[in-house]
Amino acid sequence: MTTALVVSNIVLWLIVIALLLIVFALTRQIGVLHERVAPVGALMPMNGPKIGETLGPIRLQTINGETVTLGPGMTQTFIYFLSPGCPVCKSLLPVVRSFADHEQASVQVLYASDGDTEATHRRYAEDHGIPASRYVLSTELGMALGVNKLPFAALIDNDGVLKARGLVNNREHVESLLTAAEMDVSSLQEYLGIDEEKHES
Repeated sequence: MTTALVVSNIVLWLIVIALLLIVFALTRQIGVLHERVAPVGALMPMNGPKIGETLGPIRLQTINGETVTLGPGMTQTFIYFLSPGCPVCKSLLPVVRSFADHEQASVQVLYASDGDTEATHRRYAEDHGIPASRYVLSTELGMALGVNKLPFAALIDNDGVLKARGLVNNREHVESLLTAAEMDVSSLQEYLGIDEEKHES
């Protein structure tokens, strides 16, 4: 009986030691993977204008009747493309609004959409606290920037030069456009040497 107890204790200790070694190996592997996995920014579509191209001038009308012109001589503008029927667009609105509040001195935020009725967009703007003077309806703008999926964002500097654009699904994607513009690269993927086509597929 005593021998069986000793043997069972030895076996249990061997199992515990083996489990500790496995946990250590997995922890190390997680650390290696964490170092290798780079942050992925907004996905830039292959079609549409290239980063560095000058846009405009493009004349737009807001839903309250004001005229906004995109192109040389404008204020640096962050354009957020959305749709009232897009749940991801809605979930990112607080992020875009907080960005607008934080950067209001140097960057103006423009909300853009098309489709649906003007009344639908007015109601959507009112329900979500979007200023009517910053909300435009324009198919031309979406085509000019190569918007093919939503939510989408673009950053245009005060010379009318496209600095960054891409599909944005979360806060990190939105911030990556600003970071890419600051680093003067078309996207974080370009900076990190990541193949964007693999990420889009």
